[in-house]
Amino acid sequence: MALIFAAKTFLAGMLALFASFELDLINPMWSIGTVLIIASPYSGMVSSKCVYRLIGTLAGAIVAIVLTPHFINTPWLFNIILSLWVGFALYVSLLDRTPRSYVFMLAGYSTAMIVYNAVTFIDQYSIFDLALARVLEISIGVIASAVVSATIFPVHIGSAIRLRVTKALGDIERLFANVLQDSAALAQHAKEKPAQILAQITRDTTEIHALAVHLSYEKGDLKGMTKPLQEMLHQISMVVANLVAMFERVQQLQQGDSQPYATALTQICQQVLSFLKAPALLHNDDILALPENYNEQFQQLIATAPAEDQVLLAAIQMDVRHFMSNVLAVKVIWQHIQAGDKNIPTQITPLTTHYPSLHRDHGVAIRGGISAVMTTFIVTAIWILSGWKTGYMMAQMGAITACILTALDNPVPVLKIFLWGSIVSGILVFIYAFGVFPHITAFWQLALVLLPLVLISVSMMTDQMLMPIGMVLGINTMMGLNLHNSYRMDAVTYLDTTMAMLVGVMVSLIVIDLVRAMSPDQSARRILALHYRALRQALGLSYGADFKVHLRSMLDRVGVLNSKMVQQPAVQQAIRHALYECSALVDFTRLDELTHARQSSARMRELMRQLKQQLQQLFTQQAQQLHASDHMQQQLQQQLTALALEVAGIEDLSVQQRWQISLNNIAYSLCHFDQDFMAMTREAMQSAMLTRTEVLEKATALPQATENKDQANG
Repeated sequence: MALIFAAKTFLAGMLALFASFELDLINPMWSIGTVLIIASPYSGMVSSKCVYRLIGTLAGAIVAIVLTPHFINTPWLFNIILSLWVGFALYVSLLDRTPRSYVFMLAGYSTAMIVYNAVTFIDQYSIFDLALARVLEISIGVIASAVVSATIFPVHIGSAIRLRVTKALGDIERLFANVLQDSAALAQHAKEKPAQILAQITRDTTEIHALAVHLSYEKGDLKGMTKPLQEMLHQISMVVANLVAMFERVQQLQQGDSQPYATALTQICQQVLSFLKAPALLHNDDILALPENYNEQFQQLIATAPAEDQVLLAAIQMDVRHFMSNVLAVKVIWQHIQAGDKNIPTQITPLTTHYPSLHRDHGVAIRGGISAVMTTFIVTAIWILSGWKTGYMMAQMGAITACILTALDNPVPVLKIFLWGSIVSGILVFIYAFGVFPHITAFWQLALVLLPLVLISVSMMTDQMLMPIGMVLGINTMMGLNLHNSYRMDAVTYLDTTMAMLVGVMVSLIVIDLVRAMSPDQSARRILALHYRALRQALGLSYGADFKVHLRSMLDRVGVLNSKMVQQPAVQQAIRHALYECSALVDFTRLDELTHARQSSARMRELMRQLKQQLQQLFTQQAQQLHASDHMQQQLQQQLTALALEVAGIEDLSVQQRWQISLNNIAYSLCHFDQDFMAMTREAMQSAMLTRTEVLEKATALPQATENKDQANG
């Protein structure tokens, strides 16, 4: 498959190069370079990249045409304006985690490239001619890529999405079985299990999201289903929250004696899995359906359990019910998608927004933008001060490398690969220019000698580890060859150009290392601070569509956190806790809703208001130092204990149980209190309930005793 992909890329590149030669364009290398840059095995992905690259190039050309006539005679002012534009475009690009971010990044450094060429060749070409040639060169490259990808052994995204959705649903059911059945394994690997749950399911959903955005650009069977698929991913995020909540409750049971419940929970698990797999065709109303005798089985189990475990089992019952409902919602949406129906059933609350509810890091975007501004300014300043003839190549490479890798936490290692790859590319350019090309007299000969280079470099792009090397070797070598109809290359120009490219990469590497680069631990700490701010924001949301959309973005942020290879134990623990905290937020919103929906006492409402304030202070503190102070922990313990004692006085047992479930989840999963505190709270509640029972018995016995006394006295 890699060789087929490489052969298709080679064919598209030769078509683009031939067309550029026939039209006698200024820089034919950009046509074949474009083919290599946007190369992808999937036809839809190639088509979308074609569209975004063409739009970005056109935007950059327009900006270059507008700016150049006004500022070409004031080079320093022009340098400042150009640097700010490149940095701003990169900033916007880093905020947009969709493929269209490519438009903004390309618009930034395309402007710089057109301007640098216009200044260098001002005696030969006008700015309009250069901008038009750039757009034509890119257009030829994207058209050649799109045509070849869509007509020769096309690989559609739809089939890949089907495989990943099937895998995601299988992972969900398998992880559900692991949570309820593999008690011994969970006890041994309690710390790793949440990360495994998130890593497996979020990896599937991330891949589906990355592929779904390209569906509108191909003719596959899932064409136009991007929005329904994004809605399905939102619903899967709710399933993740259910799985995490279940794991937490099972873990609490295991800290006591969970053996009496193992058999019953295994039977319930098997029944739930059979129920989820049974219907071949689901109806919209099936979303709220439950297996036969589901509630009765749990009630029998709860009735035989001691008081301290009844709340946990009731919480598991509720979580499993929500899990089934959300899984059925996912399956119904997927069923509609496969049938070509874009409409979301009315039984499902849609969570999809105009912009995908994903994590956006303004801090990284700002630092990336600043590094692009500084790099562009420095390389252009060196060019202005030195008057270096091929300094425009240094400026181009500096602007490009300042933009293309800044989405990484630390782009420096990849830039070092880029630097060494540029040296190897320089050697290949020397071999081709002085050893091979003097013997080339026809286009078919040129294509033949370029075939090994393209096949090897593009095949390397299909491997994640080798992709940076393959891209550098292929793209840099093709750019360094600087192919034209009338080909000329002398040793001085070759050395000058190669040195300029290396200096541009080195300047970018140094600036990014000083301004933008950060370790995974630093990056994780920054994202954790955003996580705690999002937790605080969620405390003000009622349980509904807005809260679920917010929760989706939080779970996406946790998914980003789990991709970080952190080393510090405190950061690792905070990342593990982040997943629990997202799931426990649901319990706080339910309690808040319960406080307002029911006729709660003034005392209960006041205690909930105080708990909300303390949680806000907790998250503010954690955003600064990751952990809570002892004083804050004591305050929260006292507040939760006071609430638990107040809950013991609720007469409606079903409402009391809902309060107990949510308070348990908040204390264990949001505040991370240990089992000693949980046991102490249960003892206080039991004592309060016993005292209340004695008072009620005395109050009931008093009228009866008085009546007996009156009867005895006649």
